[in-house]
Amino acid sequence: MTDEVTHMNATTATKVRVWDVPTRVFHWLLAGAFLGAWLTGDSERWRDIHVLLGYTMLGLIGFRLVWGLVGSRYARFSAFLYGPGRVLRYLDSLRRGRPEHYLGHNPAGSLAIFALLGLGILTTAAGYATYQELGGDWLEEAHELAANAMLLMVAIHLLGVVVSSVLHRENLARAMVTGDKEGASGDGIRRSHAWLGAVLLAAVAAFWYAYPQDRAATGDGAAAWVDGQRHEGRHRHHDDD
Repeated sequence: MTDEVTHMNATTATKVRVWDVPTRVFHWLLAGAFLGAWLTGDSERWRDIHVLLGYTMLGLIGFRLVWGLVGSRYARFSAFLYGPGRVLRYLDSLRRGRPEHYLGHNPAGSLAIFALLGLGILTTAAGYATYQELGGDWLEEAHELAANAMLLMVAIHLLGVVVSSVLHRENLARAMVTGDKEGASGDGIRRSHAWLGAVLLAAVAAFWYAYPQDRAATGDGAAAWVDGQRHEGRHRHHDDD
């Protein structure tokens, strides 16, 4: 069952919890990981950081796919799985300046969510295959194409957030920080699952901490790059002498 349009008036509207902690932690970690991966994508020097962030994205998306099935009310995919008719009706309501209000993801936002998840999977899978040299140049091109498409979708998503925030007169970005939105009393989620958000954050931090040590065991990657820089530094030092 999808999230129904909410109808509120000044007497019934109140702050209700919509986004649980795991959803919010996932959202901001994925945004940061993608931004970092994008900025390091063309740098050989930061290649291992790029790969680390790619693995992080893949793990986060894996978590979100599971949480989309078993998570809280508004985090489940079933809450924002809309048909074409609902999407067109919502877009028309935006055009008319009288947007339908959804407590969870609106139909336009739901398209962006599914597109970002799909493109994230394509980008990281192609990147992994390229890094492992499992294919030819076409895989690297596919990785770049998927990443560019994901960047475009991020831009569209951000534009949609701004437009919807103005038309609905609510700060959607702040809602993804606090977890709260204006809604009818009783429509909010009962539990925020803060413990799971903390576990997710700790798991990512632990992975980032352990990753260089993992790479050192194979003699390549980040540890090898650091060793190479030290070796190069020693040579420069001897040359200066």
